[in-house]
Amino acid sequence: MFKKILIALDRSEIGKYVFEQGFGLAKMTGASLLLLHVLSNEEEGSPYIPVSTFQYYPAMWEQVSEFHQQEWDRWKNQSVEMLQALCAQANTANVNAEFRQIPGNPSRAICDLAKTWDADLIVIGRRGHSGLAELLLGSVSNYVLHHAPCSVYVVQLPFDEKATKVAKESVSASISS
Repeated sequence: MFKKILIALDRSEIGKYVFEQGFGLAKMTGASLLLLHVLSNEEEGSPYIPVSTFQYYPAMWEQVSEFHQQEWDRWKNQSVEMLQALCAQANTANVNAEFRQIPGNPSRAICDLAKTWDADLIVIGRRGHSGLAELLLGSVSNYVLHHAPCSVYVVQLPFDEKATKVAKESVSASISS
């Protein structure tokens, strides 16, 4: 069955489910895990500064740049702590696990690492973007499905979590309008 499972994680709500699914498969099959977090501005919640701001306020560049670097370092460290905790959880359950955090484009980084690590399976989450949102934002899971060197298991939020998330988003949208 599977010997090497790459679990692609981010810090979103679905990341917990992605880990649980990949971890469960590894326990059942005796596979080793590689937990991956790709540092990217594309990740929901990551520090982001619109560069266009500085064409209007060039004098602020140094201060904002320093602040952004501090926030980025904080984000990076929190992500490593998440990976360490999940790795420890797996190792405590006698599942051989390691982790990596790399910068870059999540879609390509996942496929490239799966190839170099010789993964049998990639476990990845799906945010549920469709239509125009998927066209504009892209879909990491869609790219990985079409370019991965191995099988791909796509995890979605359970139905009740999706409904809660959609309700929260619609309430937020109506409040901000």
